Amino acid sequence: MAGTFRFGIQISKASSGPKWAEAARKMEELGYSSLFIPDHFGDQFAPMPALMAAADATSTLRLGTLVLDNDYRHPLVLAKELATLDVLSGGRVEVGLGAGWMTSDYEQSGIPHDRAGVRISRFEEGLAIIKGLFAEESFSFSGEYYTITNNEGLPKPIQKPHPPILIGGGGRRVLSIAAREADIVGVNFSLAEGEVNPTVAATGTAEATREKVAIIREAAGERLSEMEMNVMVFMTQVTDDAAGMAERISGGFGMPADEVLKSPHVLIGSIDEIAETIIQRREEYGFSYVCFSSDAMEAMAPVVQRLAGS
Repeated sequence: MAGTFRFGIQISKASSGPKWAEAARKMEELGYSSLFIPDHFGDQFAPMPALMAAADATSTLRLGTLVLDNDYRHPLVLAKELATLDVLSGGRVEVGLGAGWMTSDYEQSGIPHDRAGVRISRFEEGLAIIKGLFAEESFSFSGEYYTITNNEGLPKPIQKPHPPILIGGGGRRVLSIAAREADIVGVNFSLAEGEVNPTVAATGTAEATREKVAIIREAAGERLSEMEMNVMVFMTQVTDDAAGMAERISGGFGMPADEVLKSPHVLIGSIDEIAETIIQRREEYGFSYVCFSSDAMEAMAPVVQRLAGS
């Protein structure tokens, strides 16, 4: 399951178009594989036009979403937009999809915030439709939530059989779907709370991650060797006093300092220590695709230059 290392940056906005293009070019220059954008209704750029602008500013940088909420767009509309982006970018799209989780998005938009089981079932249908429309033949679908009738799914994406699909989650059902259906499986916090808080942070421990990886391995079966395992690192700090830093931030994570250091969503230490930790986590969990937040882009560049492709 463990593949060669590649690295991404999650970024949500910039102060202007030129600044956005500059950030995308910097990622490419520093050796990052991909730019990822989230999908919320707060203070961030809309994903599709932002990714197209990043595509125009770069030549090799891959363009991904972490992740698109199935409830915000009809899957036929989304498939068409993603395929168009893949064509216009020369085949650089990575399709991150999810069932939705942030309560405030639903409250602000008036989109019904159904219980998790309904949202996940609707997401499964949306995923099947997007995959079907990416395929070569005309596509029809009749489900509980969506109906598609003889749609050609044009344009077709450049990447075959389709752009890589990333599904991330922290609960058994979504992780199992990801293991069966995704090209890239993202291991995340459990987001059942609907907001980011210490309860959510506590679901990102090393022990919780081992349980999630076990679910993925069981559900994936023979697919396991074909999948790429992804993790988002939300907290990075280059320091010669990792223990002291972990102690200072432990309260915000709702866990002891030693557990903070072990969490796969945290990287604290010297550049050498961080690089070694990333290698160890690939051995333990299979994480070869590591994403950082945009504020860590330059600090993590030496790690990326050391490990990317190895």
